[in-house]
Amino acid sequence: MSNEAKKIQKSEDRVIRILSRDIEGRESVYSGLTKIKGVSWSMSNAICKRLGFDKKRKIGSLSEGEIKKIEEFMKNPDIPSYIVNRRHDFETGKNNHLIGADLELKKEFDIKRLKKIKSYRGFRHMGGLPSRGQRTRSNFRKNKAKGAGIKKKNKK
Repeated sequence: MSNEAKKIQKSEDRVIRILSRDIEGRESVYSGLTKIKGVSWSMSNAICKRLGFDKKRKIGSLSEGEIKKIEEFMKNPDIPSYIVNRRHDFETGKNNHLIGADLELKKEFDIKRLKKIKSYRGFRHMGGLPSRGQRTRSNFRKNKAKGAGIKKKNKK
């Protein structure tokens, strides 16, 4: 193997840590960024385009400076409002993009607020039912493991 091939092999074996998430070095930058909670495919595409990275490049080959650049961009993204995951925030009214634990906490607080004000969606969350209009006749049944409603006749 040549030296260049060995370097590529080492970079692919590396595990990259971006925003407290481990990503395999074999993945491309485009698909590797989607492993971070709160980063969709469109957000990953926007990051690659804005920062000038090749989408097919292996994420293990990124340098420390490039990783820092990605982290800084994710903390304060300069992207169109239709890509952000928190448009018109309830408290501030601004467009935000949340990542990782912040996203999970906000989602949890939103559901608690819906339950507290006893909205329709809040009641659906309380009952463990779908809140987006799906039919519940055949799906969303409880006690699936027990096989409720199906009983065998006892043999004599």
